[in-house]
Amino acid sequence: MSPERSRLNNTVRPDEFSATLRRLRQDAQLTGIEAAQAAGLSQPKISRLETGKQVPTAAELQALCRVYGAPATTRAQLLAVAHDLREEQVSARVMLHRGAYRMQERIGRIEAASRLLRSFHPAVVIGLVQTPGYIRGLIGESLPDDELERIVTARSERQHLLDTDREFVLIMTEGALRWHVGSPAVMIAQLQHLAETTRRTNVRLGVIPWTTPVRTGALHGFHLYDQRAAIVGTETATAIITDTRDIAAYETSFTTYQTLALFDADARQIFDRLSDEYRTLDR
Repeated sequence: MSPERSRLNNTVRPDEFSATLRRLRQDAQLTGIEAAQAAGLSQPKISRLETGKQVPTAAELQALCRVYGAPATTRAQLLAVAHDLREEQVSARVMLHRGAYRMQERIGRIEAASRLLRSFHPAVVIGLVQTPGYIRGLIGESLPDDELERIVTARSERQHLLDTDREFVLIMTEGALRWHVGSPAVMIAQLQHLAETTRRTNVRLGVIPWTTPVRTGALHGFHLYDQRAAIVGTETATAIITDTRDIAAYETSFTTYQTLALFDADARQIFDRLSDEYRTLDR
């Protein structure tokens, strides 16, 4: 394995939400068993919450914050994250009625509360690495101009997370990059941005070439946030999933896609080749 390909190790660091719960318990000088007894929970539940494998309910979180003597600001922040992570399916019509940018903001908060973010998409460029021009080309005709610009702003602000020490593994198919969004110029700029992103030390950005034989289907994109949550989007709805069995299934699929993908210099060769093809369309 090359130095480039080994930049991200296989150890998942504790996410911030779980790490905060663990730190509060330790600051209170309580063992997991003692915390569980005081909060009316089981010790395995404490362990699952502190390892990012389960999302606490508001009542569970309130009980733990009371036992730990958590400051009011910390309690409010934890409750806000738990609220964002609640399992829910939101229809596209409801999102548009509320303001589609609000879902972008909610996803941004979920991302900010995570340490390892993994995304796969077979059809479009992943949101965290989309350029403003690509975003406008992808969804521009379906929304009024003011609503579109709010989404562009919200999605662009989410991308500041790439400048932190969080870890990202982002995988797309070559077919997603051949979905001609906007214009050749938009796609060339997008591909150049992807090539630059591969040089970030905290990001592994991979492409599954169309020439790679596969033995599994890819029905839709999905995003994983540590081991706690997945977000799946379709044309009619967006689902936030926290069931541990469903998360495990998505992790298995992601591992399969990751073994099929090319990264680093190999990925950049694909971006360069596709950029050349789009340039021939722009003549």
